[in-house]
Amino acid sequence: MEGPKDIERRLTDLEIKACFTEDMLDALNRQVASQQEQSDRLLRELVRLRDQAPADEPPPRSLRDDLPPHY
Repeated sequence: MEGPKDIERRLTDLEIKACFTEDMLDALNRQVASQQEQSDRLLRELVRLRDQAPADEPPPRSLRDDLPPHY
């Protein structure tokens, strides 16, 4: 049977773990938000570059079309 000191220690350990977990979750959320912003910027840039392409040019070819048959 656990005494009050053991229960208090375990509760303190759980509180510490919860704080670290919360900090890690906040850091991950910031990272995901940053990556989403970067992805949005790249998508806007891609659309802008496609809009700049001359209309008489054929569409870009896929690099997969140039792979040898054994791939």
